[in-house]
Amino acid sequence: MSLAKFEIFNTVVELGSLNEASLKLGLTPSAVSHALTSLENEWGFSILARGRSGVHLTSNGELALQYIREMLKSNEQMMQQIANINGLETGTIRIGTFSSVSIQWLPEIMNSFHQQHPSIEIKLFEGNYNEITQWIVSGVVDFGFLSLPTLKSLEVILLKKDPMFCVLSNSHILTQYDEIDFEHIEKEQIIMPRVGCDSDIRRIFKENNRVPNIKFELIDDQAIFSMVKNGLGISILPELALYRLPEQIQIRSLKGDFFRSIGIAAVSFKNHSPATKKFVEYIQLWLNQS
Repeated sequence: MSLAKFEIFNTVVELGSLNEASLKLGLTPSAVSHALTSLENEWGFSILARGRSGVHLTSNGELALQYIREMLKSNEQMMQQIANINGLETGTIRIGTFSSVSIQWLPEIMNSFHQQHPSIEIKLFEGNYNEITQWIVSGVVDFGFLSLPTLKSLEVILLKKDPMFCVLSNSHILTQYDEIDFEHIEKEQIIMPRVGCDSDIRRIFKENNRVPNIKFELIDDQAIFSMVKNGLGISILPELALYRLPEQIQIRSLKGDFFRSIGIAAVSFKNHSPATKKFVEYIQLWLNQS
């Protein structure tokens, strides 16, 4: 049994394909398949189900993967500590993120960080809040950006309060107001972000004892803007998501103090690798200076 086989298994699960894993790892597909078969023979049970749509974890494989990821993470931390002792900086950081953070924050943060720490690799996993939370818990990522609060079992660091705005077409009657209250909003059809990124908006309606009249639920913010500008409804979105706004759209403040709390969450920040600790510190520094 070897860490190399564990890395192959983990990579196949992450990519969902033996061929893609072989390309990423620089191995032949037969070498990848042999490593997986070798693990199954050693353990005495199947870890992956192979089909036309790719590969999928078996229930036993899912149980084994939790321990494999912990072992790979511990090995990565050990190698980084050894590199630090020898005066070198190296390592891989895996981060869960959602769209607006990926677009508005991370490119500049990563570019600046890379200039100071060129040997540290950063891998991004983009999803919704639910997916990111699961990735943190299961060890797929070292930490993730989330809207707080999140699971009580996770450690969190608050980064920024992101104010919420009402998004309207230029021709909408509510553009006559500087601030929009929920008596007006309740009467409107709402274009809602996708499930997993809509918890902040639902929380705001709940706090105001209102029930949203949801017309559509969409994955992409730009699709929401398109629906709004064509008069199919209004939306409520955080400031960080309001980029590349069409000319036919206006935003208005909500009456009250409404925001989402953006933070990062991890199983334990204390047990992070040196590279991950550096990057977490750098995120906080960058946001304080921006």
